[in-house]
Amino acid sequence: MSYVEINNISISFGGLRAVDNFFLRQEKGELHGLIGPNGAGKTTVFNLLTGVYKPDRGTFFLDGENMTGKNTIKLNHEGIARTFQNIRLFGNMSVIDNVKVGLHNNNKYSAAAGVFRLPKYFRTEKEMNEKAAELLDLFELLPDKDVLSSNLPYGKQRRLEIARALASSPKYLLLDEPAAGMNPNETADLMKMIRFVRDHFDMTILLIEHDMKLVSGICEKISVLNFGQLLAQGETSQVLRDPEVIKAYLGQ
Repeated sequence: MSYVEINNISISFGGLRAVDNFFLRQEKGELHGLIGPNGAGKTTVFNLLTGVYKPDRGTFFLDGENMTGKNTIKLNHEGIARTFQNIRLFGNMSVIDNVKVGLHNNNKYSAAAGVFRLPKYFRTEKEMNEKAAELLDLFELLPDKDVLSSNLPYGKQRRLEIARALASSPKYLLLDEPAAGMNPNETADLMKMIRFVRDHFDMTILLIEHDMKLVSGICEKISVLNFGQLLAQGETSQVLRDPEVIKAYLGQ
């Protein structure tokens, strides 16, 4: 069994088949791109894999465990994390507190320990501060740890969102258009960062992206969706030369 196995998942809304028999196999550590025109069903696939929607049919396995139909909280605890096309940081919280929100998945003290400030609470908070600082350092955000996240430049906000997702110690990371709104220099830095995340954390990644330079630069394989159906899937360079992909997606 592959590390990620998505078997013919489908979902309809009001009679419209938004995703139709989508399938994917990923090995551990593979960086796979999911591309397609606007409205092709890419984000719906992400929502199915993260419990926002339940599939009408099909199954989803991660590391041999059946994830099909589990809710968002359960899937996050099982090791699935995502970022969003529109950044969803807690703007009124500091950079380090945003990362600590992700770390609370591994919270080891009881509600009573928190309310009464028992020793275990202080030990755990110290460990969380240290872990958050380590993550921020990896993403070159440690000097900004006390800054409100809403005051960070756009590129740093993207980095922080990925750092927060990694704080939950995921096995499978879903990145939804991380280069959206970035200039070419920021996109180049993002490419390096995604490679770093894959290599440093031995992370399996599924990436939605419209920037073909980024996709072709970092994804070993890609899947192309069109009207909710798989149009092509395979090695990135080969798929991007497919005449049907060029016609449907690149508009040529």
